Amino acid sequence: MTIQWNEQIKQKMFGISFKQRVRLAFIMMITLAVGTVGIASYGIAARELQKNAFASSQETVNKTAQILDDKLYSISTSVRSLMLSDAFKQMMLDVQSNTIANYYVHLSELQYVLSQVTFNEPLIESILIATPIGDYYPVSQRRSQTQSFYESNFYYDLKDNDGGLWVKGHTDKFFTGNSRVVSFMTKGMQGNITSTNVFVVVNVNENGLINTVNKHTSNDDDDYFIVDSHGEEVIQTAWSLHHPLNRDEPFLRSITESSQGSFFHKFDTTDYLVNYTKSSMVPDWRLFGIQQKDKLLSQMNGVKRTTILIMVIFLLLSWLLSSKLTTLLLLPLFKLQRLMREVEDNRLNVRFSSRSNDEVAQVGNQFNRMLDEINRLIDDVRESEAGKLKAEMRALTAQMEPHFLYNTLNTIYCKSVLGENDDVNEMIMALSQMFQIGLSGGKDWNSLDDELSHVQQYCAIQQKCYEGLFTYEIKVTDEELLRSPLPKILLQPIVENSIQHGFEDFTSGGEIRIGAIRDGDRLHLTIEDNGKGMDVDKVEQALLSPSSTKKGYALKNIKHRLSLFYGEEARMVFSSTPGEGSRTDLWIPMTSGEGGSNERANHDQAVHY
Repeated sequence: MTIQWNEQIKQKMFGISFKQRVRLAFIMMITLAVGTVGIASYGIAARELQKNAFASSQETVNKTAQILDDKLYSISTSVRSLMLSDAFKQMMLDVQSNTIANYYVHLSELQYVLSQVTFNEPLIESILIATPIGDYYPVSQRRSQTQSFYESNFYYDLKDNDGGLWVKGHTDKFFTGNSRVVSFMTKGMQGNITSTNVFVVVNVNENGLINTVNKHTSNDDDDYFIVDSHGEEVIQTAWSLHHPLNRDEPFLRSITESSQGSFFHKFDTTDYLVNYTKSSMVPDWRLFGIQQKDKLLSQMNGVKRTTILIMVIFLLLSWLLSSKLTTLLLLPLFKLQRLMREVEDNRLNVRFSSRSNDEVAQVGNQFNRMLDEINRLIDDVRESEAGKLKAEMRALTAQMEPHFLYNTLNTIYCKSVLGENDDVNEMIMALSQMFQIGLSGGKDWNSLDDELSHVQQYCAIQQKCYEGLFTYEIKVTDEELLRSPLPKILLQPIVENSIQHGFEDFTSGGEIRIGAIRDGDRLHLTIEDNGKGMDVDKVEQALLSPSSTKKGYALKNIKHRLSLFYGEEARMVFSSTPGEGSRTDLWIPMTSGEGGSNERANHDQAVHY
């Protein structure tokens, strides 16, 4: 049967013209090619869409969890601010001495503090401070008289716990109203003493907390709920009420111990994508976000329709082409296309060659000339950029405003005329050492030790130029930091701004404080003064402005050099209070480099001048 069928096909094929046979073979190949490419493209696009959808969904859950953590952190911070208040401290003193005579005085004084906490954090519904001499709470709240904190389960959960404790949603038993709350509890602290038998309970409105999470979501189809590691709800929601997750064993088995994850799960009769992530504030809590799988992957239907439409169009076009003519026309183009693909892989040494001189050959010759020009331009750009970057780094490092040198030399001259030879000698030595460190043998880097020495010499000179105008202090908390490399002449321009602009209306009393601490894997430098302050917004706008002014050049110089050396890994932040002073913070990665010597004594504590 098969042999007869094959024979019939052969007879029909040879019964038509050669042109038709070639055309039919061409159509069959095109059909196979288009079908294969279309199916493969759809598969690839579908996988990418699904991957992107999953990644986007997980990112949304992570951001929502961050919002939740921020809110929990804000609430715990409010509790710490409460315990730092004077009213709380005075109450703690009476608790330690077991004095109950001032109970109502402390209750009254704490009202303002409690109202400030609830005002700053509206989700806080009530606050209870349980002490051996009595309970303290906002008088606007009605305290339940039937439940003592020291007789509750919360007390036994917290009494041996020195840290804060978050309690999942429950009915508030300490205040009337039977409202559902999430509670944050911690021991009251007095200085470094934590064993005070004083406890602070902050009740957070349960609905308000979950509404805070939901209102930041961009997709109305998203549902969020919070459960603990046992699958029990932390916050009661409409979803968790209808789906008891602690009895859903397949759901619980899908949750791993990792900080985040995703899986498909069927609730009722609908498939959902479930994304979850752990809370960084309460590691036992997990925030879950669910989306219907069909809605999440709805774009795939559009991709399928587009793919089918493209396949049909190409099949129709293939009927209009002749196999032999197409072959003759496209062979040179296929060759040129292959060369272009090699060029995409950075193989710029390939060249097109052809025996003919037709249009395709001319395009190939233009292609060859383009490759020659690209190679030449790449070489030129590499040489130019290398020289430009090196010159720009050195130019930015070398440029300093000349008025400091002029003022210094004028001061030296005046002091020499007046016979103040000791001051003249000190200023000359300081200037010599300052420029010796600044030049640093043509290197672009100095150690922190050398930079601080450079600033000391600069301040010593300025103190001679402006006698009695200011004092300065240098403090380094870790002696190992002195070997940290950083771009040279980084601190002196900031100190110069403090003297020239911060103290321009001063005759005395100026103070400059320079500090260096370790902040993770970064070196944190601070320069503070008590001058007249600065307009931070104006300064930051000037740094972004392409125009360069003399007044803002120093800071722009520093910002540009930090960008050249470190990219986005370094930061410079300004802060100021008008009439009280300014502060500049620098965070610089602690990379390996040419560190300076560490020979100056007593620099690990503080230097005062």
